[in-house]
Amino acid sequence: MYKNIYLKKGKEDSLKRFHPWVFSGAISHLDENIEEGETVRVITAGGEFIAIGHFQIGSIAVRVLSFEDVDIDVNFWRKRLSSALTMRQNIGIADNPDNNTYRLVHGEGDNLPGLVVDCYGKTAVMQAHSVGMHVCRNEIARALVDVMGDRIKHVYYKSETTLPYKAGLGQENGFIYGGCDDNVAVENGLKFHVDWLKGQKTGFFVDQRENRLLLERYAKDKTVLNMFCYTGGFSFYAMRGNARLVHSVDSSAKAIELTNANVELNFPGDSRHEAFCEDAFKFLDSADGKYDLIILDPPAFAKHRAALHNALKGYTRLNVKALERIKSGGILFTFSCSQVVTKDNFRNAVFTAAALAKRNVRILHQLHQPADHPINIYHPEGEYLKGLVLYVE
Repeated sequence: MYKNIYLKKGKEDSLKRFHPWVFSGAISHLDENIEEGETVRVITAGGEFIAIGHFQIGSIAVRVLSFEDVDIDVNFWRKRLSSALTMRQNIGIADNPDNNTYRLVHGEGDNLPGLVVDCYGKTAVMQAHSVGMHVCRNEIARALVDVMGDRIKHVYYKSETTLPYKAGLGQENGFIYGGCDDNVAVENGLKFHVDWLKGQKTGFFVDQRENRLLLERYAKDKTVLNMFCYTGGFSFYAMRGNARLVHSVDSSAKAIELTNANVELNFPGDSRHEAFCEDAFKFLDSADGKYDLIILDPPAFAKHRAALHNALKGYTRLNVKALERIKSGGILFTFSCSQVVTKDNFRNAVFTAAALAKRNVRILHQLHQPADHPINIYHPEGEYLKGLVLYVE
């Protein structure tokens, strides 16, 4: 029997609009002895059921799993995971022999707030961003294996750095189903190593797949600079697009090692590529007039709203440097993956950078996250990836 939390009068309005979060300030009181991560029913001030979800200590107190009064059991997980897979089959992302890399579950976008599942070949990497999803991890993994059938043979759980530190869960990463050393996956016909053991996110930035493909179209005969390269995704797409030269830059030696390994997987012995372990801003200082095409895909500059002002200054400063140094007639791919930075925030930061750099700039494309990272129409906060492709005279 699930325990209840009770809302203050009038605080159910956002839930009536199917927004999947209950904020702590909306709560009047709750049943005794509710533990963090527990499944709870949400009750209005008038005593009516309105939602069921996972309770967590913090500003987002409940992440809603359903607006119907249902049991959250293995059948529930199977149904939600099956819906996620069906969508990806219908849009041609799952079961594609040239692309066995995709996001199967994107949190609120798939009505599973707090859960991310990325597929890399026969391995699914599962990540919990809420205590509730962590508590249910084994049941979810069981349902995942049932739904995916022979598509998946291994489930790796990678939530060591994504769960609330104060929850004191002592979580360690590791396989919770199967186990495999083969970490090579395929994206749009290109191979890459996935570092699900120690890498960022689930081991690869799946959300840039379509944007990498776009970059390939622009790379022919270009000198390319891939800043914040991580595992080199944009770099080997540029090489397949017949770039004349590709330089990959990251401050992490591990990232540079992975980039070189991925380039070697696809283009063994190709002298067009060179990687540099260096600070991005310092490298750009010495890059004047060398590159026709520059990619700026930095890590999130703002993890929370309090950091927004400084983040926007950081995006402006970074883009000024790139715009000042790119060749005339060059193309700049520039991104923000900070959720608290809106499309307008980011665009204004880049506009400011263009004005400060005194370059004539035209927008060729406005980019965003791909279809396997869907946005719940009732949860606009799920739109986190913003990008612009600019032509710089």
